[in-house]
Amino acid sequence: MKVLLLKDVYKLGRAGDVKKVADGYGRNFLLPQKLAMLATPGAIKQSEKIRQAALAERARLNTEMGSVAEKLQTVALSFNARAGETGRLYGSITTGDISAAIERETGIHIDRRHIAHQPLRELGTFKVAIRLTVDLIPEISVVVKGLGEEDKAPETAAPVPAAPAAPAE
Repeated sequence: MKVLLLKDVYKLGRAGDVKKVADGYGRNFLLPQKLAMLATPGAIKQSEKIRQAALAERARLNTEMGSVAEKLQTVALSFNARAGETGRLYGSITTGDISAAIERETGIHIDRRHIAHQPLRELGTFKVAIRLTVDLIPEISVVVKGLGEEDKAPETAAPVPAAPAAPAE
């Protein structure tokens, strides 16, 4: 099925492009969501007009989201999670967890579907990309620590005096 994209579609194309897609994808997702229309000869004549309108909208969104991207670049999130001896987490840090942490830290709501990363399943530091617009993709730093890692400082407590030995009988 050939469709004319009305809006930018992630991993498919930009508005005004004519793309060949699977029938089910076009019929069940693109057309009902008003992301595309059938590529008829009349619709193809409108493609340049759609492309120009989308270009203006994209430029407006990029300027609007530019300050958000700058703020997100400075964000460093830290998560504590239970992990095994090899550093693998018993659970995972999901995109929903990252989205909620960003909202707590900055007050900016990011949809979990715009976080372009698989769930984190190991200890370490990761760079996670956030898709604000098609052209604007800032990265944040996410640190995953094991529970109790921050408490592993050497102990400086006074030694406990030994109990007196019981008399032998």
